[in-house]
Amino acid sequence: MILRGARVVTPTDDLDGVALVISGDTITELIEESSATPAAGEQVFDLGGGLLVPGYIDIHCHGGGGADFGSADPSEIVRAADYHAGFGTTSMLASLVSSPAAALTEQLHAVAVVAREAATSVVGVHLEGPFLSHRRRGAHNVEHLIDPDPAAFDGWIEASNGIPAMITVAPELPGALELIERAHAAGVTAAIGHTDATYDEAVQAFAHGARIATHLFNGMRPIHHREPGPVLAALDSGVACELINDGVHLHPAIVRMVADRDPAQVVLVTDAISATGLGDGVYGLGGQRVRVVGGRARVSNGSLAGSTLTMDEAVRRSVFDAGLSIVEAVAAATTNPARAVGLAADRGAIEVGLRADLVHLDLELRPQRVMRGGSWLPERD
Repeated sequence: MILRGARVVTPTDDLDGVALVISGDTITELIEESSATPAAGEQVFDLGGGLLVPGYIDIHCHGGGGADFGSADPSEIVRAADYHAGFGTTSMLASLVSSPAAALTEQLHAVAVVAREAATSVVGVHLEGPFLSHRRRGAHNVEHLIDPDPAAFDGWIEASNGIPAMITVAPELPGALELIERAHAAGVTAAIGHTDATYDEAVQAFAHGARIATHLFNGMRPIHHREPGPVLAALDSGVACELINDGVHLHPAIVRMVADRDPAQVVLVTDAISATGLGDGVYGLGGQRVRVVGGRARVSNGSLAGSTLTMDEAVRRSVFDAGLSIVEAVAAATTNPARAVGLAADRGAIEVGLRADLVHLDLELRPQRVMRGGSWLPERD
C-alpha cells in the first residue's frame, strides 16, 4: 500500500512531497512522491491534502462514549477504546482509579484479556492509585486510598499478565520509594501524582526510578517560591510530564511554558471518563457520582473528575491556543508518550520499521481517517 498526497509529520520534521509504503502492519519506506510507482496489485491512496501523523498514544484515559475501563467487562473496555480510536488514538493505557484491592485485581484481569486478545487500541494498564495522598486525592474515593503495599502490588502485576503497566504513587507516603523501586525492577513505569510531596521528596522519587509526573499541576502541591513542590521537581528532573490540555485543567500559557522549557517532556493525555462524548449529566467514576456541566466533570467536593477530552482536541489546542509547532504537538501525543512507557520500539512515529498507526488530519487538525496496524478503521458515525 502507498499513501500519498498529505504532508508527513515525523518526530523532527513536517515534510511535503513524501509518500509512505506500507507492507502488512509496518511502514517499510518513506519515498519521494514522484517516485511512488505502485507494484502490481499494490493499492495507492491519494489522501488529497492535509497532514499524516502517527497514531495518538494516550497513557491516561478512564473511558469514553459511555463506557468505563473500570467496569471489568471486556466488551465495555473494547467499546471505550473504539470510541477514542475514532479520534485518532491507536494505542492507549486503560487507566483505573483507586478501588478495593479485589476489585482492582478483577479490573486488571479484564484489561489484560482485552490487550492480549482483542483487536483494539488498548495495549496496557495504568493504575492511578490507590497509593495516593488523602490531601491531594482529587476525585479518588478516600475510602479506597492506602499506603504502598508490596504484596498488593505484586498481586496486581500478576493479574496484568505481562502487559505494559504504569502506576501512580504519592512519593511522600510510607514505603513509597521502595514501591517505586519495586515497580521499576518489575518493568512497570512508575509515576508520581496526587501528591503533597515537597520538591526534595519528589526529586527522591525520580532518583529511585519514577519516570512520569501524572497530570502535572493537577492533583499535586502547587508551586510556591519557598517550596516549589513536585511540579518544579519534575521539570528539573527531565521526566515526562502529563498535561491535560482541555482548556479547563490548564491555561494555554502553562502548556506553552512547559513546552518552551523542554518540548520532549510534554505528554498530552486526556484523563477522559465515560461521560466523554455524551454531554452534560450525572455519571460514575470509581464508585463516586460525577456531574458534568458544560463539559466539566466534578465530584461532590468540587474536584475535577477527569475530563471529556479526546486526543485530537488536545493536539488542536496545543497548536492553536498554546502556540506549539505542529511537530511539537504531534510528538507530545505520539513520540513522547511512547518513550515514557516503553512503547517506542514499535510505535509513536512515522519511521521505517514502526507500526503503520496513522491519522490523516485536515488543515484544522481534525481526523479524517485513522489507520491502526496497516488497516483503515471504520469512520465515526
